Formats: sequence, C-alpha cells, structure tokens
Amino acid sequence: MYIAVISGKGGTGKTTVAVNLAYVASLYEPVYLVDLDAEEPNGHLFFKERISWMGEETVYKKLPRVNLDICTFCGKCAEACQKGAIVVGKKTVMVFDNLCHGCMLCEYVCPEKGAIVEEMKPIGYVKWGKVNDNLDYYMGLMNIGELSATPVVRHAKHKVPRDRLIIADGAPGASCPVVEAIDGADYVILVTEPTPFGLHDLEVAYSIVNQLGLRAGVIVNRDDANRPYDALERFLDENGLSVLARIPFSKDIAKVYSRGGILSEHLPFVREIFEGVYRKVVKRQ
Repeated sequence: MYIAVISGKGGTGKTTVAVNLAYVASLYEPVYLVDLDAEEPNGHLFFKERISWMGEETVYKKLPRVNLDICTFCGKCAEACQKGAIVVGKKTVMVFDNLCHGCMLCEYVCPEKGAIVEEMKPIGYVKWGKVNDNLDYYMGLMNIGELSATPVVRHAKHKVPRDRLIIADGAPGASCPVVEAIDGADYVILVTEPTPFGLHDLEVAYSIVNQLGLRAGVIVNRDDANRPYDALERFLDENGLSVLARIPFSKDIAKVYSRGGILSEHLPFVREIFEGVYRKVVKRQ
C-alpha cells in the first residue's frame, strides 16, 4: 500500500505525521518511509544517528544539445517545446536548460538525424538507509540551483521497492512535485490546522486529490477543542472528508518536537492517535 502525506501549507505538521505514522506502523509490519520533499527533506532528522546509510544514486535530467553543423534551423523543435526552452534563429539555436523539462520531444520531431542529442545533467540524488529491521528510509534531494524538483521526486518514488507498506512525505504546497508524490497513491492523508491559512491551502490540496480521484482523509494538527474553527468543520462536512485524527495543541508535544524526538515514541497518547490512523487507513478497521 502506498500512502502519501501532503499539506497545502508548509509548517502544518506534514512531516511530523509521516514520521510518526511510519514509526507506529513499523511496530506492526515492515515499512518504507520516503521523503519526497526534495527541496528540503528533513524526515531523517528525527532518526539522527539511528540511520545506517546503505546507498546513494545520482539523478540526471536529459537536456538537448544542438549540432549546428547538422541543424537546418527549421524551427520544428521550438514549435514542439511546450516550455519555451528552445529558441531558433537564422544561424543559431539557444536552449534554456532551466526551462527544459527533459522530455526530449525536440529530438523526436527533428527531421535531421543527429542534429539534437541528449546530454545527461546531474540534478540531485536519492539516498537510502535502514533505521531498524522494520523501517527503511529513502529521501530525494535536488542540487542547489535547480528549479524543478519533480525529476528527483519521481526517481526517489520509483527507487523504493513495492514489497511493503510505503509512507511518503510529499512537498508542501500544490505544485508539480506534490502531484508527482500523490500520483498512484492508494490513500492520501491531508494535514491541516484550524486557521484561515490552513483551510485555504487544504482546499487547494484537496482539489488536486479530488481531480485525481484519490481516496483521502484529514488529520487536524494543533487542534484546540475549546476553540473550534467552524469554517474548517463546514468544509470537511460539505466535502464528505473523514477526520482520521485530531492532534491536540499541547505543550508536551512542543517539548518533544523541539528536541527532535518522535512523538509516538515518547508520548503514549500520541502513539494511540497514530495507532488509530494506522488501523483506519492501512487495516481499514
């Protein structure tokens, strides 16, 4: 089963949810925790020295390179490029690497064989290791200066074997890396908070999940039972979104989190919360 954890808003607690759910699930079955926030992966920080790193693999992006001795400057490559990454002049061709997405459609449509060839550019890497016998950790990290994390996210996602439960921590927001992270997921956990910003970005994230036809549920983080946010509750009711859990606004949670600790490991009441999520989502109880 592939579970993706996302949130439209950064700082909502998405990584906290992914790490704690993976930790609790690993007490019952083997789990892969995959950090797909390739611009800033931080799931490994919760495990610190517990991770034994096992391997690393470079991620490359295909870039077109034009042989001006063969090119006839017909412009078909520029016409086909959906990203505007190629400009053809009378006697030259300019390729803007930062705009290119590496699809190589330009090479496919070029009528002159050999005029456009592939060049492989390293844009990041995937790293993996073992936390314990039941928990493995994978993460993707893009190189500084790269503009798109999507190829790294895709590579990290497909690097993970499919022989056990996978819990993926996606990037915040609603951009292409998020879509790549949830594509093909069996279930999506949307993490939100009871604030206007939290609700706004939940609406955006849910619209993507809904368009892709994916099953989803919500975890409300920093929930204050004494101060319910009615607008959030109405949105959940109107869209038939089930609340998988409510994580309370708690000083004890803040203390453990500030030390970089895993909440479910140190706080029994938090472990009970995530055991409930595990039963609902994975065991469907």
